[in-house]
Amino acid sequence: MTTSNDRPIGLDALEHRLRQDLDWLDYPPKSWCLPRHADGQRVWDVVVIGGGMCGLAAAAALRRVGLDNITILDSAPAGHEGPWLTYARMETLRSPKSLTGPALGLPALTFRAWYEAQFGRAAWDRLGKIPRPQWMEYLVWYRHVLDLAVRNGVEVTAIQPRPDGLFDLRLRSDGNPDEHAIARRIVLATGRDGLGGPYVPPFARKVDRRFWAHSADDIDFGRLAGKRVAVIGAGASAMDNAGEALEAGAASLDMLIRRQDMPRINKMTGIGSQGVVHGFVGLPDAWKWRFLDYAFKEQTPPPRESTLRVSRHPNARFYFGCPITELKQVNGALVATTPKGRFDLDFIIFGTGFMADMSLRPELAAFAPHIRLWLDRHTPPPGEENEELTAFPDLGPAFEFREREPGSCPALKHLHCFNFPATLSHGKLSGDIPAVSEGAERLARGIARSLFVEDRAQHFENLKAFDTPELLGDEWQDADAEEALPAAP
Repeated sequence: MTTSNDRPIGLDALEHRLRQDLDWLDYPPKSWCLPRHADGQRVWDVVVIGGGMCGLAAAAALRRVGLDNITILDSAPAGHEGPWLTYARMETLRSPKSLTGPALGLPALTFRAWYEAQFGRAAWDRLGKIPRPQWMEYLVWYRHVLDLAVRNGVEVTAIQPRPDGLFDLRLRSDGNPDEHAIARRIVLATGRDGLGGPYVPPFARKVDRRFWAHSADDIDFGRLAGKRVAVIGAGASAMDNAGEALEAGAASLDMLIRRQDMPRINKMTGIGSQGVVHGFVGLPDAWKWRFLDYAFKEQTPPPRESTLRVSRHPNARFYFGCPITELKQVNGALVATTPKGRFDLDFIIFGTGFMADMSLRPELAAFAPHIRLWLDRHTPPPGEENEELTAFPDLGPAFEFREREPGSCPALKHLHCFNFPATLSHGKLSGDIPAVSEGAERLARGIARSLFVEDRAQHFENLKAFDTPELLGDEWQDADAEEALPAAP
């Protein structure tokens, strides 16, 4: 957003244009969902758990379909939602800068519009990839300019189904350690670990926790200065954490990589298209499984920039075909045994990703035994076995959970999984930047449809009771009445 001489127009001007666009699109439209109260308090139509990119996009899409009795809850402080300023440690995003992300089809809501309004078109042309902290700044602006209601510092400790078909949410915040909310629908916009947690190999649990961390942990990298550090894995998070450790002054950095070679090709990005966005959900089960099993086994390579960030340090070493077979704590340090020999280490960072395991999510304890997984839905043929995919939930058309045994937990159809494990059911619409708008719109339309259908009887009564006339009766003359009048004397 610039003038002809490339002077940035500024955010005020961009926001004026966006407000005009929203007005022209009648956003937000008239609220239509019927208000409810229970236990003397208002019932939220939708509670979105997670105020990161997916949660914000979901809330904006819900408002776009006329649902305004919603709230977003996030445990992080304002401006720190999601991974961008915490455990995401890459220098830039790997996504191309041109992707529209959560903009919901609104040009003035894109990152590009936000960037050009401040820095100009020439700066945009020079920009390679989006700096990670700047993406967080954009999301903060997105929240502000759409007036999305996020309650920060609020942790959801438990969700319980009620006999009346609603949900009880137990909340913990600084101001109230035992707060209570009631909702008709819940959206879990809880990120990569939304249905589980970080994965670490079992042998890690046998040594003192002070000797290791997962790449998603809050790591004091300054403490690693002068230390012998190993990073396990070869994905993006492993590489980014290795870069941080090296830049903090690690004496040595060993990348211990199980694979015989580095993955080189980003398969799913290579076939990314609107066909995949809209068509994946329509694939037969066997084809959904085949696509993701192949992509997951091929693995996603770390970005070139992240890899160069590590390899430019002379004290960084890459070891392939080098899994840890034994890990011991010896004389205040670690000894890792591998096929490539012994490594004496002071600290290990596990860049080993996340796993879907709902037993790790206490807030979902009432639902986890009843949730239908892909393990219950699909038996892959020999050669396509994939333990990671079997733990993903089998979701309905609006990202809603399904029951493993019909009738065992009817509330599940009102609990929506808008996070990474939805990928096998819907494709990459609920965890990555490229298609998050399409995912949010699919989610919002499904929730709007279910709320209207649920309240159909009252909406029908409202239809019958509506009595505002458009015609007053004086707009015409009845011809038959004129013929019946007596002739004038």
